[in-house]
Amino acid sequence: MATETDPTPVEQAIPPKPDTPPTTPEPSRGARATKAFAAQWAHASARTRDWLEGGDIDPVTAIQLATDTKTRKYNSTIAQQQRLVAESHARFAVAKAQADTNPAASSPGTLASLSGRVAAEESKLAAMQATPLLPPTDREIGMARASKRAGRAAALAVGGFTTLPALGAGLEQAAAGQPMLLAALGTAAGYGWYLVSRPFGDGQPAPAPSMEAQQLATPVNMTKPEEQPGQREFNAPPPPALTIKELGDALRAIGEVRGEEQLQILAVPQRDTDGNTTVVFDLPPRTTVAELKKKLPKLAGALGRDVSMVDVEKAGTEVRTSLWMTDKDPFADTRPSPLIKQPTQLDAWKDGVPVGWNKRGITIRLAINNQSFVIAGTSRSGKGVGASNLVVGASFDPRINLRIVAGKQNAEWNPYAKSGVASTYFKPDPARLLALLQALLADKDRRERALNDLGKSKLVAPIIDMIGGLEVVVIDEVAAYTRPGKPLRDEILEALIELSAVALGAGIILVLITQYPEVDVIPQALSANLGAKWAMRVENPTQSNAILGAGQAGAGRDASKFDPPRPGFGWLVNPFAGVTDLARSFDLDEDERGEITMLLDKAAKIRDAAGRLAGQWDDPIEKHLLNATGLSSAAGGPKRDGQPGRNVLNHTPEQRMQTEALRGCLIAMNDLGRDAAQVKEMAEIIGGGMTETRLGKFLRDGGAGGTIKVDIDGVGRVNGYQRSDIADALSLLEGH
Repeated sequence: MATETDPTPVEQAIPPKPDTPPTTPEPSRGARATKAFAAQWAHASARTRDWLEGGDIDPVTAIQLATDTKTRKYNSTIAQQQRLVAESHARFAVAKAQADTNPAASSPGTLASLSGRVAAEESKLAAMQATPLLPPTDREIGMARASKRAGRAAALAVGGFTTLPALGAGLEQAAAGQPMLLAALGTAAGYGWYLVSRPFGDGQPAPAPSMEAQQLATPVNMTKPEEQPGQREFNAPPPPALTIKELGDALRAIGEVRGEEQLQILAVPQRDTDGNTTVVFDLPPRTTVAELKKKLPKLAGALGRDVSMVDVEKAGTEVRTSLWMTDKDPFADTRPSPLIKQPTQLDAWKDGVPVGWNKRGITIRLAINNQSFVIAGTSRSGKGVGASNLVVGASFDPRINLRIVAGKQNAEWNPYAKSGVASTYFKPDPARLLALLQALLADKDRRERALNDLGKSKLVAPIIDMIGGLEVVVIDEVAAYTRPGKPLRDEILEALIELSAVALGAGIILVLITQYPEVDVIPQALSANLGAKWAMRVENPTQSNAILGAGQAGAGRDASKFDPPRPGFGWLVNPFAGVTDLARSFDLDEDERGEITMLLDKAAKIRDAAGRLAGQWDDPIEKHLLNATGLSSAAGGPKRDGQPGRNVLNHTPEQRMQTEALRGCLIAMNDLGRDAAQVKEMAEIIGGGMTETRLGKFLRDGGAGGTIKVDIDGVGRVNGYQRSDIADALSLLEGH
């Protein structure tokens, strides 16, 4: 029987209530918001501190910042030099105008000085433009990073949130690395605030943003509106042409890095838009850059390139290396001479003349001072083009007296005579060559006496004009004079050897060209004093060594191994830069494009202004040749074709007027269509104030004699001249 205290069945079915803790009042909505905002602000502050400290500037970004800074400075320097060039041109133009207006009050020395200054400034500008930007050093990279941090701190300190939007170009840049800008924008950029205020801590990954947010935060190239969505071009650097691992593996393969040795990378590999990659690193202290250069062909092979596609230079210390590599053969395509675009006066002594380019595409300028030259290669190897670049460039310095001895009877060198640029020019003639060399030896003695009077041991730039300029003697196909069995060979070789050994200090420089690079043609006693050497394609290693020096072929510099051979391509020993490297000459054509004639016409104007065209100055060498042979080869002789004749260039003013009058009479007879004419009708056709009396005197004094009876159709028998008498007198005056 149930008692009062027993639970009923219903009560048994209800579970007992658990013990519950005392309830705490829930925080208000405002309190929750305050707490959340405080947490978000803490994250934003931490992220901002990291931004101010440059935590987002990774090594690649730092290198890019340093590169941009160097580029801006480089462009500023170029612009400043361009202004100096313009100013020097303006000063010269003013001085020239004053000299033309009042010659008596002007000083030739002033014009020459200003002209030289123009050349120097233009050469300096050309050298700047030809010098590529090297990758930034580790110091420059550190300075770029520090400058970026300082700029960010200054922006915050000066303007706070109100000026921060000026730091970027909008929310896109802010999302990429300007958190305080996003904080300033606040709720107006909800996703921006999310980026800044999300949890921030070491090793804590950031949440992945949505596709819309990615498109908002990514800089887009807006210059190509035709591209469709999904084909967006991102402003990211192109991938490097080689990785650090590949570089290390290549250096290990050739034995420059061994065992536990490591490279210290100072500037990571960067590839430009032309496919060129540059990397700067320190080798292990056991080796040097010079040792690495000796293994350049092996290094190129290990990197999967031809030797012409890889270059190594010392970038400071003996182990600091700048390695350059390209994806294509830098010598595959021809390049025009920079003088085609800028045919301006040069300072060949100080700045050199442009002759070609090296692996890195940098213009090679060979100075014309204290070194003689030899340019050699087989037929059609391009040695003539290489020599033309050197000699045409020399013509743009009016202080250089060009003496050209042709190796053939063709017209290859005629443009130098026709323009008046060549002080001396003649076709193959061993006796005249020997006379020229003897004249130069005599002039060497005169120059040395002048140096003694000036208190100098050798020629220096400020006194070039004082001793008569620089003598540059170009002998094309020297083998035509120095091969065994050639007339006067021994005498010519003896004079060449003496000039090469003792005349450089007096300003007498040889340029020897040959397609027979053999010891019999250029003996060791001569070759040893030819400091600048350009070996183009030859037949065998022996010939290559005859140009470059004994043992060079064995060291990898073999001009018989070019594959493929290209005109103007060869090993260049450049004593002015202290290097021996591959180079190709600029393309300079005369037969099809007339470029040499065009350039020489420009050079002639420069020389004319300086009074240094053939016949404008007292030339001791041509005086010696005239006394020794009775014939002049100034500007190529009377016809300017390399055939010596009477001293036409030194005619008196009266003789020049007689010559012009005789030529005018022949032209008048051509216009009249007959071989006889009266003096009066010829004077009328000549014009220019020419009278019958004056023309008659010119004809008599010029050797045509007096008038004779001539038959003229429709007129009858009258006093006049026959064409043959006029032509004979002109031929005599012209030295034919």
